[in-house]
Amino acid sequence: MVVGVLVALSLALLSVYFRESEHGSLHGAQGAGATVLRPFEVGAERVARPFRDLYGWFDGLLAAKGENERLRTELELARRRAIENQTAAQENAELRAALGFQDVPGLKDYRRVNTRVLGYPPQQFERQLVIAAGSNAGITLRAPVLASGTLVGQVTNVSPNTAQVTLITDESSAVTAYDVSSNATGLVNASEGGALSLDNVPKSKDVRVADVVATAGSRTERLPSLFPRGIPIGIVTSVRNTDTEPFKQIQVAPPPNVDFSNLYVVTVLVR
Repeated sequence: MVVGVLVALSLALLSVYFRESEHGSLHGAQGAGATVLRPFEVGAERVARPFRDLYGWFDGLLAAKGENERLRTELELARRRAIENQTAAQENAELRAALGFQDVPGLKDYRRVNTRVLGYPPQQFERQLVIAAGSNAGITLRAPVLASGTLVGQVTNVSPNTAQVTLITDESSAVTAYDVSSNATGLVNASEGGALSLDNVPKSKDVRVADVVATAGSRTERLPSLFPRGIPIGIVTSVRNTDTEPFKQIQVAPPPNVDFSNLYVVTVLVR
């Protein structure tokens, strides 16, 4: 009964409150009550503030402890993996030495010749450049040319002190490459506009956007590749499948730090 009376009284007061003007008695009583209770509200706020701060401190401490434990676990896992990788690499080297394993040429079999780009041909659509090093520096035909560690072309003409480099964005260029994540092998070709694509990759291969594409190298010494295995070429920007084509349509772009139109210094790999 008390609850019912209080609810009815509350509804009646609310009805009268919303119907009367701003200068009505209920509005005046509300203002007076707020004025009287304001000191108690301020006091309660000051009393509760230390407890709220203490609760926030304990909550942040528990969160920091949880984050610290997670980072410790990840660090321990990374350490174990690093030890396993080092052990595997050491065992691999020992087994290769014990078996007398003969591998195909790799990056370790090349020396680097760093040189300056002298200029570009006058024709706009010719994707070639001239560098300030030639046969006197040991540079030979078909030598790989890198910029910022990324493959940008190959030597196609050599003189004693200069050499001509054809970029991989030229339509005549083709590089056997593979997707580092899926190990899918294909051929990097350039379109008429200079865009790169990784062709002849079967649809069954799981190639994804942001995968790194690198030179595939050669699997046999009798058929050596022009480029050693493992030189970065670019990053996959799009992957499409069509019903009419047996292969994936994969677009590749050079890394952001490599601009084919502004090459000033390059590195030539010499056997």
